[in-house]
Amino acid sequence: MSGHSKWKTIKHAKGAADAKRGQLFTKLTRELMMAARSGGPDPAMNARLRLAVEKAREGNMPMDNIDRAIKRATGGADGATLEEALYEGYAPGGAAILIFVVTDNKNRVVNEIRNIMERNGGKMGSAGSVSWSFENKGVLTVEVDPKKADDVALDAIDMGAEDFTVDGGAVEIRCEPAAFDTLRKALEQKGVKIASAELTMVPKTLASLDERSAEQTLRLLDRLEDMDDVQRVATNADFPEAVIERYKTAAA
Repeated sequence: MSGHSKWKTIKHAKGAADAKRGQLFTKLTRELMMAARSGGPDPAMNARLRLAVEKAREGNMPMDNIDRAIKRATGGADGATLEEALYEGYAPGGAAILIFVVTDNKNRVVNEIRNIMERNGGKMGSAGSVSWSFENKGVLTVEVDPKKADDVALDAIDMGAEDFTVDGGAVEIRCEPAAFDTLRKALEQKGVKIASAELTMVPKTLASLDERSAEQTLRLLDRLEDMDDVQRVATNADFPEAVIERYKTAAA
């Protein structure tokens, strides 16, 4: 399983906990607003908004809430006060972290992030200090019969994918962002079940962590993702399987 797949597994477990705490709707609403503000209110003409709407529906957000968020963003008022920002840093053990933020107060949020980093064994980095080690990719995870996984992966390559990893019946497919929508639609038309689809920052290389550093890093990432202003984090940490299993059990 690739490093990105491991991180997706961890985020899935964390996502359930987020939903229980009511944080999920806040993050989904902010992404809807930023997507609508940046590319317009029509999902058919705005790929980022289309993906944000799909994520919101997967998170069981009512359509009234989705429509209201889009109208708020494109009507001025609340949406105009929000800004996107990217902060970079290092986790315990030296793994890189990218922190994607949507906030109405950058000064406040950067101070909060710095405090969380310092209290949990991490440290802030300057702009560009770790982002060079990631690249923007479309990532689709599909679920198929394990006997057909290799065939589906090779079909995806023919459809424009760059790379893939296979783990039983789960196939992670990567592509350039420009090919993301076309590839997803082509897979759906072939009847392939897409478990998740996202545009995200994928690490070019992974940083292996021992169990102690891995557990410290997970605690730090938890603290960061607990912030309403933080939309998501990315890391190049390669977590030991034993640590992942303990984390999933604790998050259940």
